Amino acid sequence: ASKPSKPNKMSGIAAAAAHSPTTTHIEGMENVHKDAAGSDNVSASEKLMREEELSFYSASENEHGDDNIWGLLSGVGGNIYEWYDFAVYGLLAPEIGSSFFPDQSKELQLINSFGVYLAAFLMRPLGAIMFGEMGDRIIGRKHALAVSIVLITVPSVTMGLLPTYDMWGWVAPVLLVILRMMQGLSVGGQLAGSYVISIEQSSSRTRGFRGSVCDASSVGGFLLASAVTTVVRKCFTEEQVNEWAWRIPFWFSLLLAPILYYIVRNTEESKLWSERNEQKETEILIRESEHQTRPAVFDLFGSPFRRRQLAGMIGTLSAVASSFYILFLWTPVYLSELRGIMSDADADLLNFCVVGIYIFFLLIAGKLSDLFPHRMDLIRIGLPGLIIGCPTMFGMFESESWWGYLFGQVQFGLCLSFVQGCMAAWEVELWMADPTLSFTGVAIGHNLASTIFGGTMPLVATYLFYRSEQAAGGDEDAFYVRLIPGLYISFLGCVSLYCISYVVKHPHDVRTGDPKLREAIKRENQKFKEVRKSKQRRKRIEDQLGAGGDGAAVVMEHGAMDSKDMWTSPQSSFNQGVNTLEGQYQPPTTL
Repeated sequence: ASKPSKPNKMSGIAAAAAHSPTTTHIEGMENVHKDAAGSDNVSASEKLMREEELSFYSASENEHGDDNIWGLLSGVGGNIYEWYDFAVYGLLAPEIGSSFFPDQSKELQLINSFGVYLAAFLMRPLGAIMFGEMGDRIIGRKHALAVSIVLITVPSVTMGLLPTYDMWGWVAPVLLVILRMMQGLSVGGQLAGSYVISIEQSSSRTRGFRGSVCDASSVGGFLLASAVTTVVRKCFTEEQVNEWAWRIPFWFSLLLAPILYYIVRNTEESKLWSERNEQKETEILIRESEHQTRPAVFDLFGSPFRRRQLAGMIGTLSAVASSFYILFLWTPVYLSELRGIMSDADADLLNFCVVGIYIFFLLIAGKLSDLFPHRMDLIRIGLPGLIIGCPTMFGMFESESWWGYLFGQVQFGLCLSFVQGCMAAWEVELWMADPTLSFTGVAIGHNLASTIFGGTMPLVATYLFYRSEQAAGGDEDAFYVRLIPGLYISFLGCVSLYCISYVVKHPHDVRTGDPKLREAIKRENQKFKEVRKSKQRRKRIEDQLGAGGDGAAVVMEHGAMDSKDMWTSPQSSFNQGVNTLEGQYQPPTTL
């Protein structure tokens, strides 16, 4: 008996267009069929992008999600620990500036202190590449998280022991920059790793909520940092804090390290990554092409479709990253140091309250995102709120009322929670089609956005503040110039709304498509399942033959296979570059 042709690994959309003549009458299917076949009017790069896009939509659903609690605790604990260490520096920026840049004006001290803060962000993309390779190709998600935790502990404790400029001169600020860069290298992999391992161990109905728990833990790190710095400033005089008490929050991280080590040790590795990694190793052995393996970052940037996904992801995250840092890091400095509306301790206390409220908002938004048909629906609701809410917050700061200061931040935090609540799940789902690349994709995209828009946020906002002060000409009643930092966030919100609407592709696009298109895809998925069953039936027959049996006779005796069971798409030339191993093909299950 002749061996049946193996079905081509292509999208259910493309297969529907190619196989059933009736589907050509469905609205939009003609274009899908034309794209799959390729057009002479498009370049080879565009054809490759279309092929990769169809492969992206045809990726199998993750069936290994079991809502493992240890994976979630590992991400939560790691985020709290690392973001506590990372946020303490920003909250103590005025004191650190006076300790390491004493010969400069107050404004330059603050700017230089935030410049060192930016240096850590510049290392985050490098950390993303390094930990992405470790998490995707070398040691896995679990062990990459453990390495990142160790990498941030040493510089944090050392920073609390670092001599000041008065003791060591110019060497002190240089060492401060080096330690901050080590912290940035660690954070570049930790948050993405917590996202990936938590979401890959989640079922599809809980991804949004578990992702929001990861983000809430990051905010919890800020909350813990805000609480510790507030206690330090309340317990010590301003002179003591400036001289030595600012070091105490850095030493506090030593108490958290043993707890976190215990949690990570009990965490299981991602089953989705383990399975796919074993498949890739088997493919390499069978094809005898080990020399063709490349680092994950090369695979990411070598694909036009992935490059577009990365660019769209960065653009979408621009508003979230900048809003997060302007609300929880720069606003306390704005209210205390720049405007002089309240003391540092009162600004930290207000920030502590806002962060606590925001964590509640974030968890609710994550749960809500699992109820929407598309992961991006809640993000599209929240982005217009960000565009309006940030200038509104700065306007409410002019109310000269504690209620105005509080509600201005709370309303902006509510809008931000709608966007960030499901962002962790959204980021991982963009790259889940290839688990051996997802850590790298999430890490690089997230950290590039955080570096470009989050790391520069304090400097940009401080610069815009001083420019607005010059524009006001010393007029304390100038209202509209106070909104300038908020209008910058509004601009980035428009960029994000465009990117998520017209640039980024998401697996849920098929789920929310035209009903007739969905029915066509369901029919085609069923045909693929029938092909797989026929192959399994044929294998059982061949196993019964024995070493010397007549295969053809036995096959005829059991009934010849119908020709439809051996269907091969006429679009097979579209996927000639895809070498699917025998028995490993999984039909599209995007629905």
